[in-house]
Amino acid sequence: MKITAIAGRNGSGKTLYIDQLRKQLASDKVRYIAFTDSYGVNVDGQYYLQLRWNQHDIDHETPTVGDQLQRAYLLAGEDTEERRAQRDQLYQLFHMDEFLDKYIITLSSGELRKFQLTKTLFANPKLLIMDNPFIGLDAETRDQLRDLLKLLAVERDMEIMLVMSKTDDIPSFVDEVKWIGTQETVPPHVLSPSQQEAILSLPYTDNDYDCQHVIDMKNVCIRYGERTILKDLNWTVCNGERWALSGQNGSGKSTLLSLVCADNPQSYACDITLFDRPRGSGESIWDIKKHIGYVSPEMHRSYKRNLPAIRIVASGLMDSIGLYAIPDPQDYDKCRWWLDIFGIGHLADKPFLQLSSGEQRLVLLARAFVKDPQLLILDEPLHGLDLWNRRLTKDIIETFCQRRGKTLIMVTHYQEELPNIITNQLFLKKQI
Repeated sequence: MKITAIAGRNGSGKTLYIDQLRKQLASDKVRYIAFTDSYGVNVDGQYYLQLRWNQHDIDHETPTVGDQLQRAYLLAGEDTEERRAQRDQLYQLFHMDEFLDKYIITLSSGELRKFQLTKTLFANPKLLIMDNPFIGLDAETRDQLRDLLKLLAVERDMEIMLVMSKTDDIPSFVDEVKWIGTQETVPPHVLSPSQQEAILSLPYTDNDYDCQHVIDMKNVCIRYGERTILKDLNWTVCNGERWALSGQNGSGKSTLLSLVCADNPQSYACDITLFDRPRGSGESIWDIKKHIGYVSPEMHRSYKRNLPAIRIVASGLMDSIGLYAIPDPQDYDKCRWWLDIFGIGHLADKPFLQLSSGEQRLVLLARAFVKDPQLLILDEPLHGLDLWNRRLTKDIIETFCQRRGKTLIMVTHYQEELPNIITNQLFLKKQI
């Protein structure tokens, strides 16, 4: 059967095109995996940013991954030997046995993507539509998914549509690429010289820490029940360094960053020093957060209030997910400035949930930069961005980090996404 890629810029109308197509087809043999599914928006309406690491808040009568997959499997058809073989093949392909006993809300973005794929494929649809299918997946799993898509098209006679913002991820075996809007050539740099100079000329504040070590972790261990996430981790990040953090899905990257951002309660049982100040020495969570700019899949998952984009950016000045105080006009000017830098100034007053997923990500990036942080933590920052906006964001990161006292930690599963200013790398291995 046919495999088609639907490609286009962020905000070009790809999702609208797919929505209209689904309405026309209106069949239970059509299955759609949306971009938002990779963040679990439809999984649990009670989600909040720190819930993944506050597992004592989870109702333990909640079904596990294994429970939900088994229910989806039984609802999808008769339990035949052939279907069991197909199920076991998917479990083996995505290493599902490693997290069948976990709760949905505790999955990493990559693990959640595997869960959504497996659950959808149990239904054996005639048409499978996947929005940005490779986001959140490590390199090995991306290769496995490409092989699986070819297999599904041939052996199960399945038609497949891949909706792609990252067009260099379009598999070579697709039969047709359908462009929504114009196809643009991306220059080596997108940020203009005047914008670069404006970022470099931003005034410094008197509130920055004068520290040598931004992060110092000694023999850090994180466990949930019988599962070890981090074991005897020693990590020092010095002022001005730019780190690339990598590892397989589920290796503990986001958990490690949650310790730095004071979102994980286990951080107070660990030997962690931030900005030369030991954790638990008297500083509040908010004292720590005001020096950190942060974006992540968990944060994207948390923003479900339909506030204007500029208020989402302004929430970064107060380290809140919602905005509970009205910023002064000077703060709003700063927010508009960063929206303009990210090329979305015209969206300042548009409700966040009405933006495309890529536009939402740019808003959250502007939020991370708006308070001119000393430490910039970017967990999969280019998720869902088209080639132009990926290049723009890399230009902004590279320029921003040329300023004095700026430290960067960036997570990505794509080496080519890393800015050219990286000085150090940490690779996490999944604990057995």
